[in-house]
Order: sequence, then C-alpha cells, then structure tokens
Amino acid sequence: MHIKTGDTVKVLAGDDKGKTGKVLSVNLEKGRAIVEGLNMVTKHVKPTANNPQGGIEKKEAAIHASNLMLVDPKTGEATRTGKKPGENGKLVRYSKKTGEVING
Repeated sequence: MHIKTGDTVKVLAGDDKGKTGKVLSVNLEKGRAIVEGLNMVTKHVKPTANNPQGGIEKKEAAIHASNLMLVDPKTGEATRTGKKPGENGKLVRYSKKTGEVING
C-alpha cells in the first residue's frame, strides 16, 4: 500500500475533501486507513462498568486508501508515490513529483 502509519495524507474525496491529517492505523486487508481528526462519526455507547454514564462519542472512521494521497514531507504538497529498489536492495517509496525517497 502507498500509505503507512504515521504518514501525513490529503483527502481527495468525500466530506473531508482537501483536508490533511496523520494516519493512525492502516488495514491492509480492507485497503482502508484511519486519519486523525477526519471522517468523524458519532457512536452511541451503552453504559458499562468502565463508563457508567454511556452517551455519544465522536470517533474517526476508516477512509479507503484510494481517496488518500501522501503529502511529501519536504515540499508539503500531495504527491503520487512509486516503489523502487533502494541502496540495500529493499523496496523504498519515492515521490513521483520530486523523485526523492520518502522515509518511513
């Protein structure tokens, strides 16, 4: 996948289009990612022993990876990514806009 946990991404489609945020987690099987502070949904929580009050929570929902684009850490602009062999033969991600390797 072109996105990893800890990356800064820009949302390309949906209600949060144009906003940026940090990726909290990635689900490889479903091809989705949870981005900090974006795609917020309300969840009704029953009272439990830990939370005797219950109530309504706001939390982030997953966004499909096709609707996210990596923000290049050096330029601060959204860029497409590619993969190429690095110095030690392992695949590394690189920015197609600048051609520089993206760490992480």
